[in-house]
Amino acid sequence: QVQLVESGGGSVQAGGSLRLSCAASGDTSSRCMAWFRQAPGKEREGVAAMSTESGSTYYADSVKGRFTISQDNAKSTVYLQMNSLKREDTAMYYCAARSGWYWSCNFSQYNYWGQGTQVTVSS
Repeated sequence: QVQLVESGGGSVQAGGSLRLSCAASGDTSSRCMAWFRQAPGKEREGVAAMSTESGSTYYADSVKGRFTISQDNAKSTVYLQMNSLKREDTAMYYCAARSGWYWSCNFSQYNYWGQGTQVTVSS
């Protein structure tokens, strides 16, 4: 079992930055970690993913060059640094985990989810 707690959401003007954090507890073995988001009336979409073992990362095209996923040295907290935010980045952001050893991770088959943190970008 993995428990995930997100923090760091809030309101920001377009062009600004936010950093989301996801603290993981429980089974801290190797896993994929990812950030997803869901805007009102839209389907949930993957934003960024990484392997806690290899450090390899994977991004949605819509955030490449603007968002960065990373982890702390203890591999228990994953971050999402969001720069050059746009109005269309407004959504509820969720942290997710998939246990197992993976050299690379994508947006598939996540079985642990956090409660979400709201990000609102205004013009």
